[in-house]
Amino acid sequence: MNQKRPDPDALLKRVQAEEARQAEGKLKVFLGANPGVGKTYAMLEAAHEQRRDGVDVVIGVVETHGRAETEALVSGLDVLARRTVDYRGTLLQEFDLDAALARRPALILIDELAHTNAPGLRHAKRWQDVQELLKAGIHVYTTVNVQHLESLNDVVAQITGVRVRETVPDSMLERADDVELIDLPPDDLLQRLKDGKVYVPEQIQHAIQNFFSKGNLIALRELALRRTAERVDQQMEVYRRDHAVVRTWPAAETVMVCVNTKPRGPRLVRAARQMAADLHAKWIAVYVQIPRHLRLPQAERDRLGQTLRLAEQLGAEAVTLIGENVAQELLSYARSRNVTKIIVGKPVRSRWKEWIFGSVVSELIQQSGEIDIYVITGEAGEGQPLVRRSLRRTSDVSGYAHATLGVLCASGVAWLMFPYFSAANLIMMYLIAVIVIAIRLGRGPSVLASVLSVAFFDFFFVPPYYSFAVSDLQYLLTFGVMLVVALVISNLAVRLHQQAELARYRERRTGVLYTMSRDLATHRGTGMLTQLAAKHLRDVFDAQVAIFLADLDKRVQVQRSEGLHFEFDPKESGVAQWVFDHNERAGLGTDTLPGTSALYMPLAGSAGAIGVVALRPTDSSRLLDPDQLHLLESLLNQVALAIERTRLSEEAEKAHVRVETERMRNAILSSVSHDLRTPLAAITGAASSLMVEQGELDSAARRELSRSIFREADRLDRLLKNLLDMMRIEAGAVQLNKEWHPVDEVVGAALARLEGRLREHTVNTAFPADLPLLLVDGVLLEQVVINLVENAVKYAPPGTPIDLSASAGDREVIVEIGDRGPGIPFGDEARIFDKFYRAKPAREGGVGLGLTICRGIVEAHGGRIWAEHRSGGGALFRFAIPLPDQQPPVETEQSEARQAES
Repeated sequence: MNQKRPDPDALLKRVQAEEARQAEGKLKVFLGANPGVGKTYAMLEAAHEQRRDGVDVVIGVVETHGRAETEALVSGLDVLARRTVDYRGTLLQEFDLDAALARRPALILIDELAHTNAPGLRHAKRWQDVQELLKAGIHVYTTVNVQHLESLNDVVAQITGVRVRETVPDSMLERADDVELIDLPPDDLLQRLKDGKVYVPEQIQHAIQNFFSKGNLIALRELALRRTAERVDQQMEVYRRDHAVVRTWPAAETVMVCVNTKPRGPRLVRAARQMAADLHAKWIAVYVQIPRHLRLPQAERDRLGQTLRLAEQLGAEAVTLIGENVAQELLSYARSRNVTKIIVGKPVRSRWKEWIFGSVVSELIQQSGEIDIYVITGEAGEGQPLVRRSLRRTSDVSGYAHATLGVLCASGVAWLMFPYFSAANLIMMYLIAVIVIAIRLGRGPSVLASVLSVAFFDFFFVPPYYSFAVSDLQYLLTFGVMLVVALVISNLAVRLHQQAELARYRERRTGVLYTMSRDLATHRGTGMLTQLAAKHLRDVFDAQVAIFLADLDKRVQVQRSEGLHFEFDPKESGVAQWVFDHNERAGLGTDTLPGTSALYMPLAGSAGAIGVVALRPTDSSRLLDPDQLHLLESLLNQVALAIERTRLSEEAEKAHVRVETERMRNAILSSVSHDLRTPLAAITGAASSLMVEQGELDSAARRELSRSIFREADRLDRLLKNLLDMMRIEAGAVQLNKEWHPVDEVVGAALARLEGRLREHTVNTAFPADLPLLLVDGVLLEQVVINLVENAVKYAPPGTPIDLSASAGDREVIVEIGDRGPGIPFGDEARIFDKFYRAKPAREGGVGLGLTICRGIVEAHGGRIWAEHRSGGGALFRFAIPLPDQQPPVETEQSEARQAES
């Protein structure tokens, strides 16, 4: 076996992935091609084998469907008791995940992976239960039919006419450590169905006429076989990559066609398509861009682009490689993709050119090893252009003039050195000149410089001087070697320059991708992302850009237009919608609506198109270049993923808001309903007593009932007022009417309103005489004091004092309200300001909004509020209101008298 040392980085990643999965359980999936093929039976047989080997095996859930042979295999295995769930009056028997985790067997059997759990269980789907079991380190055997795979849902519906509602994400099958295909020929399965081994007798005929038709069974069987083959192929690729296997393993045919700028490219593509179709193989169209291709004429670049687009239209994967040696790049890529057949065009150059310059086809044949090489000839006239091509000049006249001048300068330097140095040193001056000219001016001027260097050296420094005649024939060998060395050096210098140019091209491409990915990763919001994407696309491709995104009705709407105003042609109005509906490009340079002036590209997300990008370039030939198109596709993939990521984030946030809203609604209902019922019940009782027993009640009893009605109505009024205040604060509708107020007046007004509720408490106040005035909304600040004092009354036992004080701090006034109640639960100092939070126990009920309203009002004034544990027991609430830079002028009584006298 031809193997080499594995890539250390790839090996490290493999080891890390294996270590991450060592703690998890192993998953084996018994994949059924059709219902009734024996998945559960095969799983139970495998479980008995494990039990005989001493493995602790438990049945979590197995559906026998009344089949005697399946029920017989259940005996002898431990069966986990199921969980009974009451759903709308029906008792459902479900898998008990918690019991399985508590039992913690080595292996558990979970039948019907696609099953939907009853509402109220921890997970909505059974495959989610399996995921939790695997994370707990429990090995799992499970069963599923191929029609339940999510990616095949549409295909199955098209084949069978039945939309499968219960699906399993493909990631579960990909995550499986082992997949065993359970299959039966359609005729055998139909016979099992007729024998009553799949469904009960009354359902057999209906099943045969619908889902279990022979055509459906054949199609589903093919889907299962193909899916299993794909998994095996992926496993083989992983093994080859991990073990650095460079040889091709022809387990499955893969065809690769090599294209370039020659006119026969379409013929090669069509031949590859035919071969791939005959072999039922996947195929790839590959173009290798070498340094000199960066300067190709536009006509050849257009022809290359058309060839690659033709390959994509015919179903190929179009790939552009970048390198220097075409044959090596092709073979390296072919081996990495496990290609078995390579199609190339027949060489059209003459033998002597191939002998001198080499042949890609010859190198492929010599180095292909186990890969088959197919050489395809072109049709008449395809090998050579109809008009013979002349030599193309790659440099302008000034380049050749500068090359001549450079050789003259080298001759001048050599002339100065001539009396003191040998001829070999003089030759070095000419070689230096050739190197500089090759790097700066290109291949043509460097060849001219090589020839002129030999001629000038002969003319000026070889006897007889100032003549091209040669007296010593040995100099002919010197001239020849000098010319060859100069040509070789010039060619190497040109190649070095081209490689540097190619490196700069790669750097620019990488820079563009990095810049866009960085910007997209650091911004949020669909509007911002489309704006950034349009800006980058405009700058990179010099084009007008319009981005369309689909709405809920799958109709695309323009989001952003950058650069020159994107003027929509009425004839092009439906192009964007067509591109979105078909997830294909259209417009400029394509075969679909090619008459339009813009190129429309789909924004393809993970689940299909999410929008369309339209580009109207200033230079259409530049945009349609294959390299630019691939760059555009890479950028659009980033844009689509960024927008999709943002939308998923927004959907997750909306879902969270919905959950929080529902939780808040329930909290409001549970809190408000009780606190509304209590005062309403008291009011109703007192009022009914006054009405029914009016003649039997004395005046004292009537006053007490009236006082009770007033007290409970006042309580109800405070409750509703708190709710309305909370709504205003959350809506940002609180308007501050700021005026200058002394702190003691605000506190005094609040205590006056609470006089009746403070009868059972002693209120102590301490306010220094020099406290500065506050620029506040007096009514709202009074409400803060009222809520804090009421909170103290709720929790402080009767007879205990309530202390209020204020002090001037650093550019703020701090107000304190303290009580001697049970205090604040440890850890809840910040939580008590949340909506509907109520500490227990409280002597009086409440909704839990008072402290939240206090926080909203204080923060609206730019202040802060907090709670602390009071020394000696109880709670201490503080809030701080910032002071303005200047206090208002305060007039004394004497100044007021003088003003009155005047």
